[in-house]
Amino acid sequence: MKARVHVMLKNGVLDPQGEAVRHALGAMGFDSVEGVRQGKVIDLDLAEGTTKDQVAEMCEKLLANTVIESYEIELG
Repeated sequence: MKARVHVMLKNGVLDPQGEAVRHALGAMGFDSVEGVRQGKVIDLDLAEGTTKDQVAEMCEKLLANTVIESYEIELG
């Protein structure tokens, strides 16, 4: 069983990496980019029977800093 976790900074939290990417794209001539938010994707290979609640617990305890980040879980 596989799970994919998308972790992003919450709205209102400054994203200096995203701003650096936006600035670099502008310098390369991509003037249409008005904003960039950078996050991470974590792919997990899980034992059969692992629940979405268990993956959420992994996120809460380790994979995401829930003070400043939100996450979404995809099971597949």
